[in-house]
Amino acid sequence: MRRGSLAIRVALALALALALAMAGCGSDDRSSSGRQTLTWFIAQQPGGALDEITKRCSEQSGGRYEIELELLSANADQQREQLVRRLGAEDDSMDLLGLDVVWTGEFANAGWLAPIPRQTEEAITQNVFDSVIATAQFEDELVVAPIWSNTQLLWYRKDRVPDPPQTWGEMIDQAEKIGPAEGRIQVQANRYEGLTVLVNQLIESAGTSILSGPGEIQLERAPTEEALAVLGRLSNSPVAATNITTSTEDTARMGFEDGSASFMINYPFVYTSAKDNAPDVFKQIAAAKFPAVGDGEQGAPPIGGINIGVSAFSENPELAFDAVECLVGAENQLKVTELEGLPPVRSDLFDRAEIRKAYPGFADVIRRSIQDAAPRPSETPAYQDLSLAIQRAVHPTTDIDPQNPDEAYEKLRDRVEQAIKREGLL
Repeated sequence: MRRGSLAIRVALALALALALAMAGCGSDDRSSSGRQTLTWFIAQQPGGALDEITKRCSEQSGGRYEIELELLSANADQQREQLVRRLGAEDDSMDLLGLDVVWTGEFANAGWLAPIPRQTEEAITQNVFDSVIATAQFEDELVVAPIWSNTQLLWYRKDRVPDPPQTWGEMIDQAEKIGPAEGRIQVQANRYEGLTVLVNQLIESAGTSILSGPGEIQLERAPTEEALAVLGRLSNSPVAATNITTSTEDTARMGFEDGSASFMINYPFVYTSAKDNAPDVFKQIAAAKFPAVGDGEQGAPPIGGINIGVSAFSENPELAFDAVECLVGAENQLKVTELEGLPPVRSDLFDRAEIRKAYPGFADVIRRSIQDAAPRPSETPAYQDLSLAIQRAVHPTTDIDPQNPDEAYEKLRDRVEQAIKREGLL
């Protein structure tokens, strides 16, 4: 009996061990005790907002999911490359995607984004600016969820400029009157995405657009030449930054902080930077809306930011969309503004005390700027080629003849046409 009982006990132990081993082999290593891990691929933000909002949403899920951050390179081109490689390989470890607003058309056209359920669409578009919605659409369908925005303002020295200029011509006139020692105008005109932004906003502010659809050029001649003439005049003016052909957001910031500039086109981060680095300049800094090109026109500021997509290859799309609804919630948008200084995508949040604190004295300027913003032509899946084409067509901007911008117009139109037809590998 003892020998038989021992044999039975050994057999039972072996069976239990085998069952446990089989259960372990068959389990999903991305889940634990029923809680599913959702991986969010996104570039890190310096203020720590991503850690805060992912923790909040994970806790609010009631144990259904936990969001895990997979941080991408700080370089935008490298971020895109990392995502494209993984999505091209149909990597099912990707659930949530943090996408620059100009990647929407490319990623949607490639079939890498899961369709947004109608109920989710209603939740994530509530009170969102129309200009922001435009960055989240492809072929008139919402394909990603906006979570934060960004735009540029006209920053000026109120001790030197009593009233901010309404047009670029007025700004150059005022700057030249002040003189190059203190009146310089800081912009972004190096051959990179910042130059594409500048060219697009000048063209939009002149009353036309680069594209009228994903594969159709607009670029009406008269307003486009007017925009190019302004860029040529600025670039060849004595009040242009001495490094204008290599200027970026950061060189513009430093050029304004050293006291030699009276005007700057840049993002809101320059306000806190001036406060920390140039207290004398900070006392005189003020903000206005992006100028128009001509009298009677409306200035068209840029629109930037991040949208969240759900990967078409996610194994948990329903949970992923639930997480998206949480991440883009009002309180999380406010947390991003508090910790990162990035504007929310909902217009109603600009009445909240948190926004007034983050943007003292210029919260309404940011709201109007986002409201009137004109997106870059990212509806085309060939946006990367298009952006490079624009940069190569107008750089260096000092080559643009402000008195006769016809040659610059023809070059720009030709390069844009090649890009959207994918006729050249730029």
